[in-house]
Amino acid sequence: MEPGKALEIVTLLADGIDPATGEVFPDDSPYQQPQTVRALYTLIRAVEGKSSDAKPRPKKAGAPWLPEEDQQLTDAFKKSTSVTQLARIHERTERAIEARLVRLGLVDERWQAR
Repeated sequence: MEPGKALEIVTLLADGIDPATGEVFPDDSPYQQPQTVRALYTLIRAVEGKSSDAKPRPKKAGAPWLPEEDQQLTDAFKKSTSVTQLARIHERTERAIEARLVRLGLVDERWQAR
């Protein structure tokens, strides 16, 4: 397996997304536990530092979502702010934004898999 593909899979896991199906893991999944997410992002950052094809991760990648941030995301999404813009505003990946929108019930998983 190429390192870039492995990094992509681990990043999806860290974002709480099943890399095989694109579905968001349930809240009780081991991949949703804070220590697991931190561990995965620690590894991602370590690999990115050594990989020439790795993209830099946003500042808040892997950080827990605060209630105020959820509200800001909800309000902006309802005003038709794009996922790309939301990712920039919240300093997270687009996949993380999509997963959070599913979790907040603003879109369903079929929308995310588009």
